[in-house]
Amino acid sequence: MRRKMKAIVKHERNFGAKLMEVVIPEIKDDEVLIKVKATSICGTDVHIYTWDEWSQSRVNPPYVFGHEFSGIVEEVGSNVTNVNVGDYVSAETHIVCGQCPQCLSGNAHICKNTEIIGVDRDGCFAEFVVLPATNLWKNDPSMPLDVASIQEPFGNAVHTVLAQGVAGKSVAIIGCGPIGLMAVTVAKACGASHVFAFDLNDYRLRLAKEMGATSVVNSERENPLSVVNRITDGNGVDVVCEMSGHPIAMDQGFKMVTNGGVVSILSLPVRPVEIDVTNDIVFKGITVHGITGRKMYKTWQQVSGLLKSTEVNLKPMITHHLKLEEFEKGFDLMIKGQCGKVVLHP
Repeated sequence: MRRKMKAIVKHERNFGAKLMEVVIPEIKDDEVLIKVKATSICGTDVHIYTWDEWSQSRVNPPYVFGHEFSGIVEEVGSNVTNVNVGDYVSAETHIVCGQCPQCLSGNAHICKNTEIIGVDRDGCFAEFVVLPATNLWKNDPSMPLDVASIQEPFGNAVHTVLAQGVAGKSVAIIGCGPIGLMAVTVAKACGASHVFAFDLNDYRLRLAKEMGATSVVNSERENPLSVVNRITDGNGVDVVCEMSGHPIAMDQGFKMVTNGGVVSILSLPVRPVEIDVTNDIVFKGITVHGITGRKMYKTWQQVSGLLKSTEVNLKPMITHHLKLEEFEKGFDLMIKGQCGKVVLHP
């Protein structure tokens, strides 16, 4: 009889999820079985948990979700040579085809045939997860389990901020969810002259200040455009990193960026957003980057380098550690915005 494990299952096309007992998946020749030690809740997981419009159009329950983790290799397939049983790993969560024009041109992060664990196939909110060996990233043995589990979203922050150089430039982070908070520390570590952090949530704005933001602004109490104009002498910010997905905030981001500046968008608006393309993009001559995933594997190298430096400390924004069985509490904290990063331990 095959062994079973605990897992958080998106069990139906509705709000919520269930802790269930499921069969431990078997590996193929090029795959690896990992015992999950820590797994963190992402904004994408919240989309799936709350069953918003995006998740309704993308995922197909029932399945195990979750895609951020750290763990120990338990079993390797017969063709695997890059990792061994006992290795301490995390993973690139985009499983790519390696054959499309994007993959063949060094742009596998935008592979047209991408599958994402925890979205398109079973994920890591469980005691074990299976992945292709080529997706694994060996961790420094000294790296804490919780920090190792959030390297994947940290990579999103790194990719977003470093889509354009930020040294000596002003940077606006719009939306201070966990990845926005990480973007703050990336911008500071990479030499930004001024980092603005915008949100509606005072709890997360306090975390943004702790992570290194120069100016924190509650956009309900202060007009973000007025604040930027005052501090930049009317010039606007050089780089905008859009993490909120809110139509008003996105519009403000395009209005606050300076002529010739850059807007990098990581957020996933659930509906089409109206932008003044003529005045806020074309006439300003700005560059817009759509950010998805992490560059494979340039971003992972940058992540490792930043975490080894003394300039980046992610610990302040890891605010909650919970047992896997307490996942509902974790999602409630995320939905209410009363947390930084929530890490679950199977």
